[in-house]
This record gives sequence, structure tokens and C-alpha cells, in this order.
Amino acid sequence: MALSKTSPAPARDRFSSSQKLLVVAGFSGLANPSDQSHAGVSMNQQLDVVARNSIDSEIDEGLYSRQLHVLGHDAMKLMQNSNVLISGMRGLGVEIGKNVILGGVRSVTVHDQGDAEWRDLSSQFYLREEDVGKNRAEVSQPRMAELNSYVPVTAYTGPLTDEYLSQFQVVVLTNSNLEEQQRVGEFCHRKGVKLIVADTRGLFGQLFCDFGEEMVVHDTNGEQPVSALISMIIKEGPGLVTCVVEARHGFDSGDYVTFSEVQGMTELNSCKPVEIKVLGPFTFRICDPADVSDYTGGGIVSQVKMPKKIAFKSISSSMAEPDFMMTDFTKFDRPAQLHVGFHAIHNFQKKHNRLPTPWSKTDGDELVTLAKELNSGQTGASKVEQLDDDLMKKLAYVSAGDLAPVNAFIGGLAAQEVMKACTGKFMPIMQWLYFDALECLAEEDGVVLTEEECAPRNCRYDGQIAVFGTRLQDALAKQRYFLVGAGAIGCELMKNFAMMGLASGDGEVIVTDMDTIEKSNLNRQFLFRPADVTKMKSETAAAAVKQMNPSIKITGHQNRVGPDTERIYDDDFFESLDGVANALDNVEARIYVDWRCIYYRKPLLESGTLGTKGNVQVVIPSLTESYSSIRDPPEESIPVCTLTSFPNAIEHTLQWARDEFEGLFKQPQENALQYLTDPKFMERTLKLPGAQPVEVLEAVYKSLVTDRPHSWAHCVAWASSHWRCQYSNNIHQLLHNFPPDELTSSGAPFWSGLKRCPHPLEFSTSNKLHMDYIMAAANLFAQTYGVPGSTDRAAVVKILQEINVPVFKPRAGITIHISDEELHNTNSSVDDSKLEELKSRLASSDPSSLLKLSPIDFEKDDDSNFHMDFILAASNLRAQNYSIPPADRHKSKLIAGKIIPAIATTTASVVGLVCLELIKIVQGHKKLETFKNGFVNLALPLFAFSEPAAAPSHKYYETDWTLWDRFEVQGRQPGGEEMTLRQFLDYFKTEHQLKITMLTLELSLLYASFIPAATCEERLDLPLTEVVSRVTRRKLGKHVKTLPLQLSCADQTDSDIDVPYVRYTIR
Repeated sequence: MALSKTSPAPARDRFSSSQKLLVVAGFSGLANPSDQSHAGVSMNQQLDVVARNSIDSEIDEGLYSRQLHVLGHDAMKLMQNSNVLISGMRGLGVEIGKNVILGGVRSVTVHDQGDAEWRDLSSQFYLREEDVGKNRAEVSQPRMAELNSYVPVTAYTGPLTDEYLSQFQVVVLTNSNLEEQQRVGEFCHRKGVKLIVADTRGLFGQLFCDFGEEMVVHDTNGEQPVSALISMIIKEGPGLVTCVVEARHGFDSGDYVTFSEVQGMTELNSCKPVEIKVLGPFTFRICDPADVSDYTGGGIVSQVKMPKKIAFKSISSSMAEPDFMMTDFTKFDRPAQLHVGFHAIHNFQKKHNRLPTPWSKTDGDELVTLAKELNSGQTGASKVEQLDDDLMKKLAYVSAGDLAPVNAFIGGLAAQEVMKACTGKFMPIMQWLYFDALECLAEEDGVVLTEEECAPRNCRYDGQIAVFGTRLQDALAKQRYFLVGAGAIGCELMKNFAMMGLASGDGEVIVTDMDTIEKSNLNRQFLFRPADVTKMKSETAAAAVKQMNPSIKITGHQNRVGPDTERIYDDDFFESLDGVANALDNVEARIYVDWRCIYYRKPLLESGTLGTKGNVQVVIPSLTESYSSIRDPPEESIPVCTLTSFPNAIEHTLQWARDEFEGLFKQPQENALQYLTDPKFMERTLKLPGAQPVEVLEAVYKSLVTDRPHSWAHCVAWASSHWRCQYSNNIHQLLHNFPPDELTSSGAPFWSGLKRCPHPLEFSTSNKLHMDYIMAAANLFAQTYGVPGSTDRAAVVKILQEINVPVFKPRAGITIHISDEELHNTNSSVDDSKLEELKSRLASSDPSSLLKLSPIDFEKDDDSNFHMDFILAASNLRAQNYSIPPADRHKSKLIAGKIIPAIATTTASVVGLVCLELIKIVQGHKKLETFKNGFVNLALPLFAFSEPAAAPSHKYYETDWTLWDRFEVQGRQPGGEEMTLRQFLDYFKTEHQLKITMLTLELSLLYASFIPAATCEERLDLPLTEVVSRVTRRKLGKHVKTLPLQLSCADQTDSDIDVPYVRYTIR
């Protein structure tokens, strides 16, 4: 559907009416710098009024749905009781504040006593050029308040007195001097206030955490507890537990577990969590179970998250005896060096009342001297054996810089630590973290910029010029980049692009995303506001970042990137680009964009997140492997027979419920509509393999005739019948085929291991879950036929009471397959007589009135549409059948909706790393060791960086080649005529001594030695593009200048040989 742009996106710094009320009525006293005497006293009372909805009301799952799957409800509620102070509203402070506000704490106070400077604008995305000279906190507050209407945001410009600090649960200091850090740090440690100190100095970053002497972590890693089915427990000595061999147990030594459903050794079912020692993938030991009964069978063992108490030192104590968190294991000695270096920067600043001048050799030498003096006075862990003079100089050279990517990375980490401090969820940083990205500087040794190159220009990029000079700034302005995706990663990339000045001159950023904005996006995709819901993501995001930096040239598209849009994103388009950044959420699209970048030899910035995990990959032409070089293993699918007859986990029942939804409310209706409207539907259906033609036509006939409802009562009766079929009759039939005491051919119990013996359910109108199913199923069924539904349960109960339920009797001769192998080996043939009967019945029916049948597409995020109601009830009823613990709505939505857990902190950090790689690309770096692929897990926390893998090398004859190499063939001859297929084959035989045995374009076979001779002969003397048109049955568009042709070749000995692809130029 074509959309027209009717009005510009709303200004980012305007208030909604509710936000005006919040700022003016709720926090006028705190926002007024002259009213500091009573500000701290009244804050809690004001928050009690303004933020009551953050505490008393339920969590807004529509907004926080993706984050809830990272943190959980308990942690979210703890966050809603936490008041957070963030001091320092330069780029790092606003980045932390943005992430914390999106996260949903009780309140955020932003503090700064300084005024905006030009260098702040290189990373402070809520400052405008007209704000220079104004207080940073006061200017930023209204724009930050728009991020989340549930989080009151107030500005404070007074001193951080002990009385003022005491009202916060978490205090974050940025852009603060060492004396203030120590003073505030000692107070917070003494009073139990959690403290985070964050700082960035150009390409360097620092983070410190002090969460008190008795911090309790309730979940150290954020992973879902695992469980396993038990096959045997031996109690001699330490108990030996063996799990079923079909799946690894997934435990680690030191884990705690509980037991349930153990037969014989029932004492284990009521014991407290016990520690285990893992012996292998299927076995582990527990404490001595000599005093318990003998094991007879069954049992489930489940991992239990045990709270862990940790103690932090105060900042003063920790400075003298630091504990370091490594961010890059290739820089093992770097944290200790930077610990001294950052301290020396504080001393320099105290001495001169300024930071070192960018790239000043004099100041660099002085910082080395200060660092050495400082180090010589240290003892213990804080003393470095040999100070790195070159590192200290580089720290001095760039310390006045302010870089958006570094602030994004450190700001994401710091905001995650705020959430840990509020909730006890995930393992905190212990206690110092240092980071640097010196690889962004010139690759050649000894290259030093001049003070003149890096001097401030009173422009918005001064903070970046201080580090890289003006040459990089000019190059960034000319870049033409293609951003694929405007979701969470896309929004963060655009913000960083704007701050860095990418495409701020003659360049351009083209962003495309075909999606519209949904409410759940607002929790992470921070460029969007509630008023933007239903608008196009790309256009809205582009308008938002233009307000952050009016100079950026950015254009929003609404196109999918794929073969169907190659007329838009054609040869000319890709050849005009300097690079591509992916912000995608699926592998298929990533692979496609990756191939386009290989073909056009463009650098690709690839990244992704999953909850607290994130990864970055940089793809450099002629240097690194590509995204597609390594494929993730395919996701394990659930066996069909497990879903249909033998579920043993809630994941199985949820997938079964999703299949039920599709099979009841979508697929039959779609097939019926095709039967009514598509003359070739019957022809296609009859060509389906096995028994599928009968199955499809039966479903069509039921949809159009036998199941067709004429009233709401008919819909309720249908739902009742289906309930009894699935949860009672089918289970009776299964137990008839395989009784509870059934034995296998080896004499073992049939119902053991992964097979849980089910029991049928008896329907009751007084059972809420039973009625939930009826209400959801009946309403969904009614929707497909346009019958008005109802939510009147009492009326539905009356309808149900009038239904005559026939007695079900299991039948003999019904086959139930016990494995997928058995299922696939079964010969399912078409019953011709039944097929003819169905065709006849359909032909004689009069379904013309059903042309308005409405198939239902599953939508998980609308709680009023009965979709998740049906999934939840259907899954948990089946779980009851098989005595599987049920899942709540939250977990059911995660699994059935295939929701990707996401949180703003990870996205911010990952994009920061991506943009550091962008800086290297724009500078023209060529050394493999300069670039960094990265993996982070903020929950553990874990950081792993490595140089990208080189592109794998291949060889034919004496020629080495990689995925970046190809044969360049000019299709047009000197006379203007095009090369024929025969000439193409002869060219490779003559020029490269290669005999082409197969030639393809994508999936189209143009030539092969095994195709019929007549077909071959017919094609050989045709121009190659004519061969393409005939085989693909479509004319090549005028936008197509080149064709990527794949070759299979034999060498001069007729042995198969791997060769590059061909870039065949036709225009």
C-alpha cells in the first residue's frame, strides 16, 4: 500500500500534554535552580504523587514486552521502586540516562552545574547548537522526559550534598573530578546507596561500581533454568544420577537442583536444593542418599537459581587495591596501566584546571611524568611494574575528545549496571572496567597529529576533531551509506551517525524499513514516541535524527531489501555506496545483503542482539571473511510425533498450540478461499504428494459445509466439540493403543523416559481454564466467518449445558506413530474413491456466500484479540493432559510468539562498537589486526574481542583466490554485439584453461554438460542475455548492468576444480 507523507514528524523537544503536566506541576520546584534549599526535602512527596502509576499499577507489558523477557517481572517491579540520580549531562551522561529511562525506573534526576559547550554536541544528542551556553541538565530534561511517560525526569543544578544524595537508591557520576568521586563514594558506601562512576576520555573509557558490602545477586547469568528427565539413580556412595540419553542435561558442577516426580526414592521430591558435581553430559553426582528408598523410575531434575552475596569496596579502598574486569584479553596489562593513567588525568586537571590539549606533546610528556610520580607512590595491586609511556601519551592526546561511539558503549554498560544495582539481576562489574579503542588511530607507527589539526573550531564536531583532526571529519561528511533496518539497532546507528557527522556534507544515509512503529518498539527504539505509533519507521527516525543534527542528509525508504527490489537497489545504487550497515532481525535478509556487499565489494557492518548478548562483525572487501562464511547450525525442530502424541515439556505444548491456531483459524480458511477464487487450486491440490490432496480437500469441505456456523451458539458448540476431541477423546484413543502398563519389545515400560503417560480431562464449566479455551476458540472461529462473538461467560455456560455430548469409544485399527522415522516410512497413498467423493460434494455445495471468509494471522501483542488467550489455554490444557508444569502468559508469549528478548542497554553498547569499526573503515585501515569483531554478554558480564578471520583462500592452477575475487567478463564485443553462450564457453577454455561443465544464474540452469544435446545446441549461438531471458522467462530490466554467474569447471585433466564466480558486464 502506498503511503504519502502528509505532515512532518513532531518535534522531538515538544511535550505531550501529560509530559507538560509532569514537568510543570510535578517538578517545578526541582527544576528551578534558585529553589535548591527545599528541593531535596520535597522530592519524595512529589514523586509519590507523580509516579504512583509506576509503583501501584501493573507493568505495561505492551511497552516493556521485549525487556520483560530479559529481566522478568520481579526485577522490573524492583526497578519501579528505584530513584536514580545521573550527574553530568555530557554525551556519556545522556546516554546512560536515555537507557535507564527507557528501562523503567521509578524516577530519574539529571544533574549538571555546567553549561553546554561546542564539543558537547559531538555526542550529546539532546543538545542543539542554539543550546550552547545553557545549562546542560535543564536543556536535556524535557527531551529526556519524552522517552518514557512512566518515568518522571527532573533536572537539578545544585550541589550534591549528603542530604540530597540520601534520597536516591542509585547514584551515577559522570564528568566528575576525583575529589567528588571519593566524597560521594564514601557517603554512598556508608549509607547503602549504590554508586556507579563512569567516564570517557576520547578513545578511552572507565567504569566503577560499588553496590555495598552485602549485595545479593539473585540471578548471576539470566539464563533460563534447565531441567532433564531422569532414567536412573544409584545410591551407593555419592548418589549417581543418570538422565535420559536423548538430550544432554545442561548442568555445570556447582549448580543446585531439585527433584520432582521421582518414583521409589520419593524423599528426593521434597528435599531442598542440592549441589551437584557433573561427571558427563548425562550424569552427575549428588550428596549421599543412603538413607532414602530405592529408585524405581521416573523423575525430573531442575536447576535452581541460588542467591549469591558479594561485597564491594568503597572507591577509595578500591583505588588502592583494584579488582579489574577485562574487556579485551589481548590487552591483558591495559587495565592496570589505565588505572594509573586516569588518576594522572585527574591530577593534571586539578593542577591546570583543564584537560591536556589535544595532541600536545608538551602536555603528553607532562602526563607521563605525573603518571610516573603517581605510580611510584603506589603499593600493592595499584602499582604498575613498568609504565607504558606511549599509552600515557596517547591518553593525554585524546583525553579532551568526546566520541559518540565510546559514550554509547560505556553508557550502555553503565545503564545495565544501574539495573543490576536496582534489581540484583545479573552479575555486577567487579569493580573497575577500562576500555580503549586505540586501533581507531592511524595504523602506521609514529603517526602523530598536530595541535593545529585537532584544535577546536567552535563547531558541533569539536569533541571528535580533538581525537582525529579535521581530515576524518571531512571524509565522514562525504560518506554515502546504506542502512538496512530502522529498528532498535537502526535507531542507535542513526543517532551515532548524526553525532559523528556522517553524510553531513556531500554524502547521504539511505535507510530503509518496511515496518510501521508499534507500541512495543518504544521501549528500545528511542527515536519514536507514542504519537508515532502506526507511522513508518524509516521516515520517522530520519526526521528525528535531523533534529539532532540538521546537517545530516538522510532519506527514508519503505522497501524490503531483496531480489524483488533490485530495480531500486540496482548496480548504480550499490556502486555509489561507501558502505552498508545491517540492522536486521533475520538471517535470510542478512545473507542477501552480505552477498550484495561481496558482489559490489563494499564494507559491511553487521551486528545483532539477543537480550544481554550482542555481537559485532566487520566485513572488509579483499580482507576478511563474510557474514555468510560461517553459518549457525539450524535450530533443532521438535519431532512431529513428540508434538502430536508424546510431549514432555511446555515448549512442546506451546508449539502444538501454535500449530492448532494455524490449523483451525488460518490454513483451512485460506485453502477454502483459494478453492472459491482460484480456478487452478484443484489442479495444484491434486498434484500434492501422498494423502495431502484428501487432507486439504477435507479441510476445505469442513470449512465450507460441515463446520460452517450460522450463529454464535454454533461457534460455541464447535469449540466444545473440539475441546473434547483434543483433551479427552484423543487421549482415550492414545491410551487404548498404548495402555499405561504397555511394555516395549525389550520388556521396558513404554511410558518412560521422554514419553509421559497422559490422562484425559473431563470438561467442566466451573473450570476457568476450560472456559478460557471455549471463549477464545469460539470467538476466533466466529471471526473467521464474520459471526458476531461474545464475552458473556454466563450465556456461554447456558449454551454448553444444552449441548448433547456423545460418549466416545476408542476404535481398533487406528494407527498412532511413535517416531518420526516410522511416520516417514509409512506409505500414505491417495484414497481415489474418497477423493472423488470430496470433489463431488464440493462441486454440489453452494459456498458463494462465504467469499468473505477471514483467515486470522497470529498477533501476539494484542491482548484483546483472543490469540494469546487461545494459545495459553490450549497449551496449558495439553500440559495438564501430560502432567507438565504449565506456563504463565508471559512465558507462553515468549515461546509461542518467538519473541526475541531485547533491552536498550545491549543495543547501545553494540552500536557503539559498530561505529568504532566505521571510523576505521572511513580512515581506510587495511590491516586485519586493526579491526575487531566483538561479543558481549552484559549479564555475566563478558567481553570477547578478536580480529576478524581472513577470507578463506582457494586455488586453481597457480592462481590463489578468495570470495572477494571473480572473473571479469565484458559481454559486449568490440563491434557492439554480445557474446554468445558458445563464445563464453570458449573464452574460459582459451583464456583460463577451464572447461565449464555447468553455468547458473541464481537457481536458473543456463548450461550443463548433462542437459539434452538439442537444448544445448539451441542455446549455444544465442547471446548470453537471451539465454538468461529464455531460461528465467523474464526480460532483463534496463537497470541490470551486470550478471553474477556461477561456474562449475573441470581442469585440463577433467578433474573438478573450484573457481570464483563471474561478473558478466552487459552495459
